[in-house]
Amino acid sequence: MLARTTHRTVHFDQPFWMPDLGEMVPAGDYEVDEDEELIEGISWLAYRRVATFIKLPATAENKYRMRLIAIDPEELERLTAVDRNEAAIFPSLSP
Repeated sequence: MLARTTHRTVHFDQPFWMPDLGEMVPAGDYEVDEDEELIEGISWLAYRRVATFIKLPATAENKYRMRLIAIDPEELERLTAVDRNEAAIFPSLSP
């Protein structure tokens, strides 16, 4: 099975709540990795996403441990949409 990982950076203007983690995460840039596997048995290259992770940096609050947290891709999209909407509604709160 062939697999690949894509990397991207997601920016949050506001702190956000991660329900699966049960904590607030500060605003900032976060690396997101998406693991995909090749769909076999078709005549063209196609991949399916099998996992999405967000990398939370080491901070004093988490005892200086970097964390790689699995996140539902739909939840990540929801969180970024909420952040964009809040930035549009309250532009004075954005840095």
